[in-house]
Amino acid sequence: MRILDRLLALLEGVVIAVDAIRANKVRAGLTILGIAVGVFVVTIMSAAVHGINSGVSKAIAAAGPTTFFVTKWPGELVSCNGSADSCPWRRFPPLTIDQARGIEGLSSVKLVVSQIGSSTPVKYADRDLPSVGLNAYTPGWLEVEGGALVDGRDFTAAENDAAAPVVLINGKLRERLFGDGGAIGKEIRLGGQQFTVIGVFEPIATAFDSGEKGRLYMPFETAKRRLDVGVNWMQMTVKPRDGVTRDVAMDEVLGLLRTERRLRPGDANNFHISTPEKILEMYNKVVGAFFLVMIVLSAVGLIVGGVGVVAIMMISVTERTREIGVRKALGATKAIILWQFLVEAATLTGIGAVIGLVLGTGIAAVMRNMTPIEAAVPPTAVVAALVASAFTGIAFGMLPAIRAARLDPVDALRYE
Repeated sequence: MRILDRLLALLEGVVIAVDAIRANKVRAGLTILGIAVGVFVVTIMSAAVHGINSGVSKAIAAAGPTTFFVTKWPGELVSCNGSADSCPWRRFPPLTIDQARGIEGLSSVKLVVSQIGSSTPVKYADRDLPSVGLNAYTPGWLEVEGGALVDGRDFTAAENDAAAPVVLINGKLRERLFGDGGAIGKEIRLGGQQFTVIGVFEPIATAFDSGEKGRLYMPFETAKRRLDVGVNWMQMTVKPRDGVTRDVAMDEVLGLLRTERRLRPGDANNFHISTPEKILEMYNKVVGAFFLVMIVLSAVGLIVGGVGVVAIMMISVTERTREIGVRKALGATKAIILWQFLVEAATLTGIGAVIGLVLGTGIAAVMRNMTPIEAAVPPTAVVAALVASAFTGIAFGMLPAIRAARLDPVDALRYE
């Protein structure tokens, strides 16, 4: 019976709250707006972060669970203001192709893919693109690079050794250069030199590289020798052999590079070895800081809504003083009155939360369809938004509710 009474009181509080909203449309509207804005920001940020995390995780995982990376720069967040002390890695000697070949010769290593990046002007017929991103790889890159070859073929080891003028493009660049026509076999000019398009490669789109501006993929030696792309920032992706643990392969690579780079036993490494987990950890720190800022901004909206809850509930208590007196005279306890007003406050903020969730989910759907971000509102975000709004209503509605519960029934009945 007690549970039924609670449910009836809950329903009654919701009905009274809806009536109060109708009677005080402006005040209630401002309160609901504040809550809705706060929940909307949380919903959108959660959806965006969820989508970005999904894309980044897929891109990193595409290389394989045991794969690791060798770079000149650290694979973690470091404070760097440009000085030699804060950025010692800037003075490190670059990784070299000979070192990559040495790593590939290790018994624990199956594949090493070296990569450099740059940009170049692209021209085809009357279409002239001043700067298009360029990635250059050694053979085997499709095994560690997330994406798919959707048309044509990959370059061969012989083409890489000969620095052949061949190139792959992504779908966006094909559209910009050739429209609806085919790309395979077409001749384009990169930096004033003629190249043949041999394939169309679609990478995994992420928020950091959607590929919307177009991208080129070519042999490492072609980029180095024909387009004079610098190798100072070359990086390697290392894939261990089947049955070999990543730690074993990393230890062997570490030993070989220290020997190749003539480091004494007491010298620090002048290169960095990173795992996908470490890169994800660094990424999560960046996104986490950004998300924290958005949480603070959304909290402002909740506080604005909470202040509105106090105002509208205080007015409600004043307007319903005689009603409270009657209820108390008929046997309503302080707890019942307190419960009723807290339910009203939570209902008010709950309506704002639902509006914010609906708008946020709609914008997330638009983001998912119009951008490379696979935005989706996680269930935890929905629960968190509803709980936060209810807590805001209860916390800010507590003072008016306590005031109502403490009214003397005699004085309340005399109130005009």
